[in-house]
Amino acid sequence: MPLTIREFDQAPAQDVRPALTACLDVPRWVESLLARRPYADVAALLAASEALTPLRPEEIRRAMAAHPRIGEKAGGKSTEAGWSRSEQSGVDGDAAREFAAANAEYEATFGHVFLVCASGRSGAELLENLRSRLSNDPEKELEVAGQELTKIAALRLEKAVTA
Repeated sequence: MPLTIREFDQAPAQDVRPALTACLDVPRWVESLLARRPYADVAALLAASEALTPLRPEEIRRAMAAHPRIGEKAGGKSTEAGWSRSEQSGVDGDAAREFAAANAEYEATFGHVFLVCASGRSGAELLENLRSRLSNDPEKELEVAGQELTKIAALRLEKAVTA
């Protein structure tokens, strides 16, 4: 259940930390957002979140571990799993099958899962994005994945904290 910005600002850190971690599993990001409370509104919280980027390579790798492959629906009842299923709703049927092979190629090239902000995008669009990113060098691709993580975090933060 989302928190209002007032509830977010007033709740003990240990009560809010899990919601922030569900948005982005990067301790520096979570603890910095907690330390900067209170926020005037959700826009101020989102601005503070953005100010904590870009993510560091080790943070990107850690946060990627919390995300399922595109085309593989997250299991379980956690907040993260529910958000992931909703975000990937455009990837099913034929697109999900095509992603199995594309994910394997991507992971063989970069050594980590393909990460993209999938919300509101079709399976075909996401598959095209994956294929275009295969030409990136590993350093650039990690940077792109970090940018996608921050987009996902912003979307999730807007779900977790409301006006």
